[in-house]
Amino acid sequence: MNWNDTRVLVTGADGFIGSHLVESLVKRGARVTALACYNAFDGMGWLDEVPAKTRAKLQLARGDVRDGPQMADLCRGQDVIFHLAALIGIPYSYAAPASYVATNIQGTLNVLAAAHAANAKRVVQTSTSEVYGTALRTPIGEDHPLQAQSPYAASKIGADAMAEAFARSFNLPVVTLRPFNTYGPRQSERAVIPTIIRQVLDPTATSIALGSLAPKRDFTFVEDTAEAFVLAAELGSEHRGHVYNAGSGRMISIGELVEIICRLTKISKPIREEQIRQRPAESEVMMLLADSSAFNKATGWTPRVNFDEGLKRTIAWWQTRQGRMRPDLAYAV
Repeated sequence: MNWNDTRVLVTGADGFIGSHLVESLVKRGARVTALACYNAFDGMGWLDEVPAKTRAKLQLARGDVRDGPQMADLCRGQDVIFHLAALIGIPYSYAAPASYVATNIQGTLNVLAAAHAANAKRVVQTSTSEVYGTALRTPIGEDHPLQAQSPYAASKIGADAMAEAFARSFNLPVVTLRPFNTYGPRQSERAVIPTIIRQVLDPTATSIALGSLAPKRDFTFVEDTAEAFVLAAELGSEHRGHVYNAGSGRMISIGELVEIICRLTKISKPIREEQIRQRPAESEVMMLLADSSAFNKATGWTPRVNFDEGLKRTIAWWQTRQGRMRPDLAYAV
């Protein structure tokens, strides 16, 4: 696909993966409209930290996917729409599940309806490996049962189902990409890898506070995930309505993850497991391991950045932020 001058809308462009995707699209010559969620601080999220020459090439928009008329306006004239905007914090989905339904399901409906009305050539819906719940078998293929083990997961299952419904009902050219755990620079410290790195590097942290060390995850570096989004958008019409996993095919426990980060930083601290950081027992997803063979067959995608290299690059980014970290370690819960 020739991305030069292709008109692209990215919702959630202010987020971790979204900001990296925007950079990748700009490098390809796309004309990108980057939607950031409006906030009273007039910030553009992680887009504020991308290079100025990249920001200068963007059409920046502030808004909210919950606003249907605004989505209709933003989608008009767009060739490709990447829908990444979502509420993603699992702990908060226990406290405020209705907000997850409003953003993740109603917001997705708004984007899909707007894309359909605009005759978009391709829509990429963002899913999550959390929809699978604890693996019943590994590796996890796209035919694995969906299990809503948190309100967040339930809302994403609903959003994915809405994308499938629009593909079947209205022939919307939508593909759903289901990334497994992504990590890298610009990720909130509420995600597990930044939580560990921040506490390892922070001299005010005398120990590393975590939840359970037992869960196992499949991690992919953010640049590889961004590439997966681009390739998903390049799929032909025969892939309409399909769901594709994107993961490394390697699984590691949280306990092992701490050991690797301590080895790479040459800093060792005791680990403290805290109940407040643990999910309800039947809500915790204990094991995720991706089978991405279908996506590899369709696009040739495979992760290029190995785990140690990705962690080194992530640690290096955090080292540049040591004077800019939030002052209270409680934020790392």
